[in-house]
Amino acid sequence: MSEPLTLVATSAFGLEAVVSRELKQLGYEDQSIENGRVTFQGDLNAICRCNLWLRSADRVLLSLGEFTALDFDDLFDETRDLEWERWLPPSAKFPVRASAVRSKINSPKNSQKMVKKAIAERLKDHYIKDWFPEDGPLYSVNASILKDRVSICVDTTGPSLHKRGYRKLTAGAQLKETLAAGLIQLSYWNRERPFIDPCCGSGTIPIEAALIGTNTAPGINRGFASEGWQQLPPELWEDAREEARDLMRNDIDYRLQAYDIDPAMIGMARYHARESGMEDFIHFQEQPLSEMSTPRKYGCLITNPPYGERLGEKSDAEEIYREMKRVFEPLEYWSIYVLTSHTGFERIIGNKARRRKLYNGGIECVYYQFPGPPPPRKKTPWQAAASSSKEPASENMADEKPADEKPADEKPADEVSSDEPITDEAITDEEE
Repeated sequence: MSEPLTLVATSAFGLEAVVSRELKQLGYEDQSIENGRVTFQGDLNAICRCNLWLRSADRVLLSLGEFTALDFDDLFDETRDLEWERWLPPSAKFPVRASAVRSKINSPKNSQKMVKKAIAERLKDHYIKDWFPEDGPLYSVNASILKDRVSICVDTTGPSLHKRGYRKLTAGAQLKETLAAGLIQLSYWNRERPFIDPCCGSGTIPIEAALIGTNTAPGINRGFASEGWQQLPPELWEDAREEARDLMRNDIDYRLQAYDIDPAMIGMARYHARESGMEDFIHFQEQPLSEMSTPRKYGCLITNPPYGERLGEKSDAEEIYREMKRVFEPLEYWSIYVLTSHTGFERIIGNKARRRKLYNGGIECVYYQFPGPPPPRKKTPWQAAASSSKEPASENMADEKPADEKPADEKPADEVSSDEPITDEAITDEEE
């Protein structure tokens, strides 16, 4: 294993616990969680594996240092003292982005210039050069200042991790792939349970569910900025991708069901499913919400219906919610999850939910969660043999224990920090 590194996985506000669990599943247990970021310990292999595997994170950053800066002199001196030559070659392209929140240094633009100057001075002394062409590999630098505490990181990802590569057609108010994956991981869905999205739009939620169900690494078909770094030889990336391919599965118990009333959206969803390689695992169908029904039990319904903000009118959205109330009533064994910004959703649906604050783009939303009963645990061969001579039992056998399944974060959704979230806004998608 190479020398330990401090890495940071950034995320949208509200998805930190999801990203934390994903990192633990990858084997990175040593971590700390703040608003919008999970800091963890890893190595060079972790840069490759986390970029390939993280579903709900925005980026993977390499942390070069943290320090307190009360003025621009502090910012310059402390930044210059970092070991930039360890990572940046003489040809490195190193654009700097900066943010400043509730700090004595309150100018992101001047902070950006100061950090850039400090890095250049350090490289000049090390490489004995007065000028750098910046025509080589990309090392985007992020300087984040919060309450006078500066965090200096280098972006290993490049274009944000939500850009899987399969969503090539555009439609209004699309859900980011990372948020869609987060919704699924905050639910009780797993590959053994039925799945329905009755308002699937361009297909992002069912496609992300299929990627999870088949254990497909979401970044398997895209590239990353750090693939051009001399510190990460091609064989590291080849090994990580080979591991990811070996771990794929194709035995989902049920085809995922996805519906939408708009035939153009269904066409787009099918195209995206083909691009992602998930078309064999999802059934797309043009169908209005009013016609949705299923004989299956213990499934999960996860959807992102219109809000009445970006698309359509508020009254149209409320009509959809009233239809949901009628359609959902027979689904007594199902777990139901709805993301919306409409503050009257619970009142219209007529049921209290677990709530979690999330952000869909710049829109503050609530993820309404109505967990249903867990499915009965499958019998072992011994149990099946022992009960074969007895009366057939109902599906809800009292002596059967429920399956051990948990969403990524079981805390009540109202337990959200009131601190201002540190999001990925400081790193824009300018060059994406």
